[in-house]
Amino acid sequence: MKKSKFSLLLLLTLVFSLVLSACSGSNNAGDPKPEDNGGTTGDTAAVPQELRMLDSSEIPTMDSVLAEGSTSFTYINNVGEGLYRLDQNHKPVPALADGEPKISDDYLVYTFKLIDSKWSNGDPVTAQDFVFAWQRAIDPKTASPYGPYMMGGKIKGAAEITEAGSKGEPYDLNTLGVKAIDEKTLEVTLDKPIAYWEDLFAFPTFYPQNQKFVEEKGDAFASNAENLLYNGPYVMETWEGTDASEWVLTKNPDYHSADQVKLEKITVNVVKDSNSAVNAFEAGETDMTGLLSSDIVPSYQGDERMLSWMEPTVFWIKLNQKNEALANKNIRKAIAMGFNKEDLAKSILNNGSVAANYFVPKDFVTLDGQDFREKYGDLVTFNAEEAKKAWEAGLKELGVDKLELRYLGGDTESAKKTDAYIKNQLETNLPGLTIKLESVPFAVRLERDNSMDYDLQFAGWGPDYGNALSFTDLWITDGGSNRMGYSNPEYDKLIKAAQGELATDEKAQWEAQQDAEKIMLAEDYGLAPVYQRAANILLNPNVKGLAIYNYGPDYSFQWITIEGE
Repeated sequence: MKKSKFSLLLLLTLVFSLVLSACSGSNNAGDPKPEDNGGTTGDTAAVPQELRMLDSSEIPTMDSVLAEGSTSFTYINNVGEGLYRLDQNHKPVPALADGEPKISDDYLVYTFKLIDSKWSNGDPVTAQDFVFAWQRAIDPKTASPYGPYMMGGKIKGAAEITEAGSKGEPYDLNTLGVKAIDEKTLEVTLDKPIAYWEDLFAFPTFYPQNQKFVEEKGDAFASNAENLLYNGPYVMETWEGTDASEWVLTKNPDYHSADQVKLEKITVNVVKDSNSAVNAFEAGETDMTGLLSSDIVPSYQGDERMLSWMEPTVFWIKLNQKNEALANKNIRKAIAMGFNKEDLAKSILNNGSVAANYFVPKDFVTLDGQDFREKYGDLVTFNAEEAKKAWEAGLKELGVDKLELRYLGGDTESAKKTDAYIKNQLETNLPGLTIKLESVPFAVRLERDNSMDYDLQFAGWGPDYGNALSFTDLWITDGGSNRMGYSNPEYDKLIKAAQGELATDEKAQWEAQQDAEKIMLAEDYGLAPVYQRAANILLNPNVKGLAIYNYGPDYSFQWITIEGE
C-alpha cells in the first residue's frame, strides 16, 4: 500500500515526500511536496483548469470499505472525505468534523460534531453514515482487507468482532466503538489511547457511506461511476469499472468547500509502459506521468519537469509458508540473502531507490532526533556464500535436491525487469531452484495475495499512519495484512505490547518494535526485503499545487491550478 502513510510518532509531523530525506537531482522532494512545483504565480483566469494525467494501473475498487491499495485510495480521497483529511502541507486537519473533537480524560472517547455537507444525490452526510461504513468495514461478511487491519486494536470492539467471525461465532456490530448520538454528533471509542488518531480518521477506510444508496445498489455498488456517491472535491464523471483504462473526474459543485477548488476536470489514462508515458508527455498529450521506470530517470536529471523524492515505501518478497519448502527457515534464509539488492538498486532501478535490509523504512520516523533504523541498521543483507549454505541445508532437511517456486509479480515493464533480475540471481546463486514468473495486473495480484495463491510474491508497503506500527503490525499472527503464514509468539507479544501498555511510552514502544523487526528478519527470515523506493514523475511546470502524500492516497488534486505559458 501504501501507508501506509502517518503524523509522526506520537504527533511528530511528517515532512513530506513518502520519506523525509532529500533527493538529489531535478526538483528536490525532501521538502513539503505541494510547493515542489511552486505556488500559483501566474494568471489562470483564461487558462482551462483541466489536468491530463497518466496512471500505471487500473483502479481495483472505488469502494472505500474494500480498498487496499494506493491507486484506489488516491481516487477515493479525491471524490470522498472523512472526519479529517490531509491538507496541502500533509497534515491531518478537520474536514467533515466541525473543529476538534471533545476528548475524554482517559483519551478513549472522542465526540465529533459534523459540518453541514451533502452527498452528490443531495442527501445530507450524517453521523449514521459513518456508523454504517465502519460497521460494514469490520463485518466479517464484507471481507474488507483493511477494516480489521485499520480498526483492530484501535477501535473498541473491532478485534472481538473479527475474532468471532473467524471462529464462526455470533457477533454484534453494535459493539463496535462508533455511535451516532444524533445526525450531527458522532461518538468514537478507542481500545487504547492512540497518538496518531488524526491520521487514522483521515484514512479512506474511515470515510462515511450512504446506507440507503449502498443497500439499494447491492452488488452493483461501486461497480462504475453511476453506482457511486461522492462527498469530496470531485465526482467521477466517467469510470466504467475495474477494467477501465480511462476515467474522468470533474469538480463537485456541492462540495462544502467548492469555492476553494479551482481545477475543474481531471482526465486519467492508464499507460503501463514508461516509454509510452514519456512520449505522450513530450508530445504535449499529458501533463503528468505515472512513476518513471529506471532507464528513463537518468535522462531527466536536472530537468525542472521531473519531480523526485524518496518514499517511506519498502518493497519485499513475501514468502508464503503455506508452501512446505518456504516453511523451512533455511530455505527462507537462502532466498532472503540470495540476491544482490545493491546491484538491483544501482544498476537495474537506477532511480534513486536504495537497497533495503529492513522493513521499517529509513528517514521515516524519528525519536529525539534518532532515526528508527539507527539501533539495528541492516538486518538481512546479500551474501551469496551464506545463502548457498542455507539452501543446501534446507534442501537436505526437505529431502529434495531441487525446488520450483511460483513468483507472483506485476505486469508493468519496470516490474518485469525487477522480477527477471531477481529470478536470475536466485537461480544462479541457489543451484536447483527454478523460478516460474507470473506477471499479472495489480488488481489480480491483490486478489491472489488475499487468497494466498502464490509461493513468492513481489510486493510493497507504504505507511497508513505516522507510526512504525504501520509496518510492524503487518506480521502479527493471522493479521489482516499478513497473508503469508508468518507466526512467532514473541513477535506478537512485542507488537501487542507496543500497541497496548507501551503506547504512551515512546521509547519503550520503539524498542519493542525494533526488537520485533530483528526477530522477524534476522532470526526467522520471514520476509526478503528488496529496496526502499525513490519516486520520479514528469509534471508540466504549469501545473501548480499538486499535493503528494506520505501515507494513504498518493496525490490530492483539489489545490491544483493550471497557469498559462
